[in-house]
Amino acid sequence: MASHRQTYRAGEAKGQAQEKTNQMMDTIGQKAQEVKDKTHETAQAAQERAKGATQTTRNKGQEKGKVTKAKARQSKEATEEKASEVGQKAKDTSDAGKEKSEGFVQQTGEKVKNMAQTTADAVKNTFGMAKDDEEDDVVYSRKERD
Repeated sequence: MASHRQTYRAGEAKGQAQEKTNQMMDTIGQKAQEVKDKTHETAQAAQERAKGATQTTRNKGQEKGKVTKAKARQSKEATEEKASEVGQKAKDTSDAGKEKSEGFVQQTGEKVKNMAQTTADAVKNTFGMAKDDEEDDVVYSRKERD
């Protein structure tokens, strides 16, 4: 059997091995905690960068939206103004044409009326239905025409 001393030394060696194992386990635990902490910090930093990028993108989108709205509003106003100008020009042209055609229609109406009166007087003269003063007017009118 082993002596007391040998047993003691074996126990002492075992104790030292256990202590070394514990120290190594502590070191590994510390390293694992450091890695865990570092990973957590990296994840938080990435999350913050992502939030910042999202906010920047949102801000740029809002700015572009405002610019687009402003351009659309300006375009709408310019179109309305141009349409108003074109409408006014069309109205002015229409009014001028109306005045011109009114004058033409009035002149034509007077000419037709005069021709009808002259024709009526001539027919009356031909059939002897004219009064004495009307005969002179028709003759005078014929002489003016000839």
